[in-house]
Amino acid sequence: MKPQPVIGTMPIAPAFRSLRQAGWAVMACLRSTIRISVWVGLSFLGFSSSAAVHRSTNQLWSLKPVVQPVVPAGMTTSTNPIDAFIAAGWKAKGLQPAPKADRPTLLRRVTLDLTGLPPTVEEQTAFTQDNSPEAYARVVDRLLASEQHAVSQARHWLDVLRYADEDEHLDASRGLHHWRDWVIQALHDDMPYDQFVRAQLTGYRSTVRTEMVATGQRHRIEPRPDDLFALGFLARGAVLGNGPESQNLAIAAVETVSTAFMGMTVGCAKCHDHMYDPISKRDFYAMKALFDPLVPRKMVLATAEQLITRGKAEETAARGRRRYDAEIEELVGPTRQRLYDERVAMLPPEIQTVIRKPERLRTLEEQKIADGYYPILRIDSDKVMDALPEDKRDLYRQLQRKRDEENGKKGPSLATFWTVERDRAREQEKSYILTSGEPDRPEKNHEVSPGWPFAPEPAEFREGRVEAFSDWLTSPDNPLFARVAVNRLWQWHFGVGLQKVPSDFGELGGTPSHPELLDWLASEFVRTGFSLKALHRQMVLSETYQLASEMELDGERRNQLVDSDANFLWRFRLRRLDAEALWDSIHQAAGLLSLGVGGPSFSPGETKPVRRGAYIVRGYSASRDVLPAFLQAFDVDDGRTPCPLRTQTVTAPQALFLMNSPEIQRAADALAARIQLELPDHADASVDLAFRTVIGRPPTAPERDLSVQWLDANPSRLPSFAWMLFNLDEFLYVR
Repeated sequence: MKPQPVIGTMPIAPAFRSLRQAGWAVMACLRSTIRISVWVGLSFLGFSSSAAVHRSTNQLWSLKPVVQPVVPAGMTTSTNPIDAFIAAGWKAKGLQPAPKADRPTLLRRVTLDLTGLPPTVEEQTAFTQDNSPEAYARVVDRLLASEQHAVSQARHWLDVLRYADEDEHLDASRGLHHWRDWVIQALHDDMPYDQFVRAQLTGYRSTVRTEMVATGQRHRIEPRPDDLFALGFLARGAVLGNGPESQNLAIAAVETVSTAFMGMTVGCAKCHDHMYDPISKRDFYAMKALFDPLVPRKMVLATAEQLITRGKAEETAARGRRRYDAEIEELVGPTRQRLYDERVAMLPPEIQTVIRKPERLRTLEEQKIADGYYPILRIDSDKVMDALPEDKRDLYRQLQRKRDEENGKKGPSLATFWTVERDRAREQEKSYILTSGEPDRPEKNHEVSPGWPFAPEPAEFREGRVEAFSDWLTSPDNPLFARVAVNRLWQWHFGVGLQKVPSDFGELGGTPSHPELLDWLASEFVRTGFSLKALHRQMVLSETYQLASEMELDGERRNQLVDSDANFLWRFRLRRLDAEALWDSIHQAAGLLSLGVGGPSFSPGETKPVRRGAYIVRGYSASRDVLPAFLQAFDVDDGRTPCPLRTQTVTAPQALFLMNSPEIQRAADALAARIQLELPDHADASVDLAFRTVIGRPPTAPERDLSVQWLDANPSRLPSFAWMLFNLDEFLYVR
């Protein structure tokens, strides 16, 4: 077999395949832009958008009922139905599959896939020595039972649900890590997927939310206390305030829920009727009306005793602060007032009039003006300090320090979390279509009633608007619900979904490469009670998943002529490690990684030992970088919008991180020290341990000989040797 040209240890051909896929994505965007331009032109000529583009729901494949197809017979010796459907595609196309991946490659692949962590040397040894037919299945079951499986899978779901630790517009983002931790726990417990979604929409796992009591009255059942954290999903979209911005929660809910769980781009109908799918602008605002009554609510996470103790401590601290506040005001009050008056005097006369008017006498519009100028007129302590005479500065510092000491006496901070609740007053308010989707531009002549696209007529809202919608959404009879979910899991395991556009099952999203397989998986998902772990197991135990990523060159060339992008899965797609898995692999190899689960997010360099990459802070601010440079370099989104599929770029910052970053240097030094400690006088064994720790396999004979020769029994060369392993393409890619 003629060897392929390589860059490092990665064949060039897969990189070209990625570029080709990127090219098709660009072409799709161009086609969409051209269609939009044509549509806009037609609109100006007087053509109706709904008449031009609305089609019957019966024309969308994704809205047709899921019927379990017959598994193709005689296609494969495998007992896994997935393989029968895939093999039928090979036969129809005349494709020959790649051979099965070798054991070290398969173990690294499935371990990284299911847990986001590489296999340890001990796990490699155990798998190599287990020659039973069930060895691989036992590995899969062990990985699925691990808490680390839930941590790894949660980052996929949280991308789709636009998780962020910080967002400059959202006070509700504080404490939002409790929602992330709820998602992790739910996945670890294998919470049925329908319950997983319902809890995040309503706070209830079950569709039964009321019960009769002995008096003959019906009462609402109290939800599980821990499931209140699930409502962080909806709180994530809230912008606090009572003005038009308070509608952002409902708008964000429609856009995220429709793409994440329905696989429909309902958000495209915010400004006009959907140009391709049977979704009107009225459908969007009817769905928004479902969430309009919801408002954010701050929860204090403490016991009654903690709240009482905190209250007493705060009162004591307040008395101390008031004493020093009076002394500070006497000392610096005139100086602060002088600085304030100077700034006010620089404003236009009409603004000065508003600012000088007492707050209780201002109109609402005047108060908005005054609030807008507050950042300009605020006199910070450093400005006061600069303006004070020298003899008063030391006294000012002393008083501030004593005031801060009193403030510290109020006791430890109480944890808070933002959830949502139904506002009965807002439930009585009318909902309207918004011009261009702007909350402050309601079309009072276009009132809408609560509803959603493809809803039964009429919808029943006896237990609540969102409750009715969630019951329809999570029903086993909903053809979108199961199809969208199983397609996401397929994408996470195989690199590309059976439906390539995972959040668009409409006209522009195209059709699945294997529609029968998608429906078989969806029907099986429903049959198993929406068990995500059972679905993961079915996929990774398939022989299709276990194929090698490369094959004999002539066979690959023949396959490429028929299916250049391997859409028919005749080989395993080469994939770059996601940012979190890369972070974890580096620090686990170095022996620096903590596998603790849960807790607030962190920024790189803050904590020791190092925590998993899933807990690295992410978010957005216009004034500073919230998302660490490492996550930005390796294609992590900041959480402002749902991310159903991360990009897979190959850029200079990625190479520079692996070559020059402090994290890599620390990891290389730590790995070298670990090898020196365990095997101080065994050159061959040291090389073997280093290879297995970093890339999950022993070295080949030439690799071992070259490595031993270069190390030359010199321990000072071990860090450079470890650095070299971290920079191999084989470390960065899963094959």
